[in-house]
Amino acid sequence: YMKIKKLFTGIYLVEKKFKKNQKFFYIKTPNVAIMIAKLKNKFLVVSQKRIPINKITYEFPGGIIDKGSNPVNSAKTELYEETGYKCIGNPKKLFSIYPEPGRLDCKYFCFFTNKIDKIKKPEKGIKLHLLSKSKIIKLIKNDKFDHACHVYAFFAYLNIYG
Repeated sequence: YMKIKKLFTGIYLVEKKFKKNQKFFYIKTPNVAIMIAKLKNKFLVVSQKRIPINKITYEFPGGIIDKGSNPVNSAKTELYEETGYKCIGNPKKLFSIYPEPGRLDCKYFCFFTNKIDKIKKPEKGIKLHLLSKSKIIKLIKNDKFDHACHVYAFFAYLNIYG
């Protein structure tokens, strides 16, 4: 059997029968798209307050993949909404990954582009930064750029593109 309890739009607590007489619980959430964007030698990074951990974090633009959309279009939309930069053409897919397959069913899709144009100002509540590779590494070491999927995305990018 399986019981599903809606917690919020697109977020559900799932109770599933496991083995003979056990129950397993997990959270069903939307998939997420991340965009690593570069302007010359700098990465576009956003910072914003994250309520669950009560601190400002640095991360790449990204967000949920809306119903009816797809990972590429969502990554492009999030880049534009959060930073004001528009991706020209299609970005390159770096990878997809499950962030916590024991507790969440969502998947993260990560893309890269260095073909961007500034169109407007960043989204309200989000601060835009143009950061070097060494500055991002320093932020990671100082627990400021610490969203696990974004850190993984950064090192995957470095492994592929140097």
